[in-house]
Amino acid sequence: MATPTRDGTPNGADKGNKFANAGAAAGGFVGALGGSFVPPVNVTVNNNKGGGARGGGGRSHAESLLPAPEFTSPAQVRNYCNTLRAAAVTLSIEVAMGAEILKGVLAAVPDPQGRAFGSRVRAQKVARKMQRSADALRDAAKNAAACYSVFQQEFEEEINRVRHRARRPQQPVMNWAQQ
Repeated sequence: MATPTRDGTPNGADKGNKFANAGAAAGGFVGALGGSFVPPVNVTVNNNKGGGARGGGGRSHAESLLPAPEFTSPAQVRNYCNTLRAAAVTLSIEVAMGAEILKGVLAAVPDPQGRAFGSRVRAQKVARKMQRSADALRDAAKNAAACYSVFQQEFEEEINRVRHRARRPQQPVMNWAQQ
């Protein structure tokens, strides 16, 4: 049997309710964001460290987001540009979402001078820099796509010279005996 405390509640009665106040505080903080939309952000990190160690402190190819910059064929140029474009688009979206989340969180911090919208103004100034990073990543994606397009235009003659020598794929033959 639990012994009563000074205020008359049984000793240990508040243990089951120990996180209720923390939950209420967290709910109040989320509600204080003014109903702003905060999407879930998932960050995936692939740890592809190989068995061998590299000297000099450089990143190994397995840790890179891009393929090795070996441009010995048009397919490798296309692959590199497409991979760069896809990575830049993905990062642009994630950084833009991060900027919105940062703006929402910082806007909830009380203004030290007590100005009416002081926290929102300060939060906007900070988040603007991150939004510019997202815009730069979006521009990098556009330029990666444009890079391959210009490559095709500038080296069209060389590409076509090899293209006509390539074997056309053989059409599949219908085997009527197999039923």
